[in-house]
Amino acid sequence: MTAPRVTSATPGERSDFGGTERTTVAIVGTGFGGLAMALELLRNGFDDFVLLEKGDDVGGVWRENTYPGAACDIPSPYYSLSYEPNPTWSSRFSPQAEIQQYMRGLVDKYRLRPKIRFGCEVSSATFDEATNTWRIDAGGTTIVANVFVPATGQLSRPKLPDLPGLDEFTGPSFHSAQWDHSVDLTGKRVAVIGTGASAVQFVPAIQPHVAHMTVFQRSAPWILPRPEVQYRKWHHTLFKLVPPVRLAERFGFWLLCEVISLGLVDAPWMRPLISQIALRKLRKEVPDPELRGKLTPDYAAGCKRGLFSDDYLPTFSKPNVSLETTSIERVEPNGVRTADGTLHEADVIIYATGFRATEFLGPITVRGAGGRDLAEVWRDGAFAYKGMSVPGFPNMFLMYGPNTNLGCGSIIYMLETQAGYIAQVIREVARRRGIAVDVREDVCTEYNRALQKRLDRSVWTLCSSWYRNASGRITNNWPGTVLAYRMTARRWQPSDYRTVLPARSTEGVTV
Repeated sequence: MTAPRVTSATPGERSDFGGTERTTVAIVGTGFGGLAMALELLRNGFDDFVLLEKGDDVGGVWRENTYPGAACDIPSPYYSLSYEPNPTWSSRFSPQAEIQQYMRGLVDKYRLRPKIRFGCEVSSATFDEATNTWRIDAGGTTIVANVFVPATGQLSRPKLPDLPGLDEFTGPSFHSAQWDHSVDLTGKRVAVIGTGASAVQFVPAIQPHVAHMTVFQRSAPWILPRPEVQYRKWHHTLFKLVPPVRLAERFGFWLLCEVISLGLVDAPWMRPLISQIALRKLRKEVPDPELRGKLTPDYAAGCKRGLFSDDYLPTFSKPNVSLETTSIERVEPNGVRTADGTLHEADVIIYATGFRATEFLGPITVRGAGGRDLAEVWRDGAFAYKGMSVPGFPNMFLMYGPNTNLGCGSIIYMLETQAGYIAQVIREVARRRGIAVDVREDVCTEYNRALQKRLDRSVWTLCSSWYRNASGRITNNWPGTVLAYRMTARRWQPSDYRTVLPARSTEGVTV
């Protein structure tokens, strides 16, 4: 069967192509994970792949999160692909629009746009044992691929709080990851529910414009100094003409994050040093002892995601800002009622309540060999070999999968490692046409047993957070440095996998 010719959509258009398309590799998502995978394939001389994107542009979380103040909290010289440096970042912690533009630049430079199917949301993926191919349902089209690479990320599905009355509020309300820019906050009473990474950025950004803002806090975050630098033209010139200077900055932040990562698992003696830095900052920026008490975390530093800001804490001393630590009872038509019976009236509610981070692959139904349902396999918590391979799901490799998130460091470094590993497997699959490889169950089990043993002594066991699922299993984080992960996943070992032959010959089928 000859596949129909498909052209990519430009941003804002949808690819309604229908029918069936065949390819060797299908990558889901055009965030950093999907792009890193695609670029690694091109770097290896392999171009038979497509990228399936539900949105109308590339960027992943950097396309979706457009709230005021949205920016990276890892320095951009480190939060970028090692082989694609950008010497012209406007600042050390680049804003959302600039990061997305960097990603668009990668797409244009490597001419990836014709390979992207915009407006193409994947609903299911099923492994066909007869042909050793994946049949992927995406926006009315079937993609038949030898290799299935989900790169949907861990922070792509916003989570609303489990509170009664969410639908009763009569004013505008939205999640920070779905910011409604049509809502003018000027002169409004705004209720902010949640104090995670997004709130730390947008709360000080909107404070000067609102009449009053009430921030509802369940637990105070650890706030560390943010060593921001606005890069000038002379910085850009220096970074271009003297690359070692740029590399030195990247190396410095890499090294700092590696040292902090050791403190999260292997060097607990470092944790008090981190907490003292944060507490000193808190004392300096919040003079009122009562307010400072509310903003003091009651859990170990590092147990939840540490945040970097120099304007979040001072915002609470502004006359139009209130911090509410009493638990929320319900949302009502005119505002938010707390457990003490007080109604906090609001014109707008903004939910800064994070993502469904432990629900890997989200609403996509994935069925492997023998009809095995991935959601059922992961019922007690997601797991994968080196965060990429799951037994019973041949030729499926995850980008940013279970236990590859970081407590400190650049996820781009991790994604580069994963892309390099997966590219090695894809070369083998392409060389031995028709085969599939499936990670051995004993190898995956032993890997995760050792991994969970290390996680059991990490700081993340000391509190509840989005790093852990409902049963308490830590499914998101890698318990070590990014260098340790690279050494672990640097080379694909065929002995870790079994070769799966198709149930019937694929002769004459082009894939």
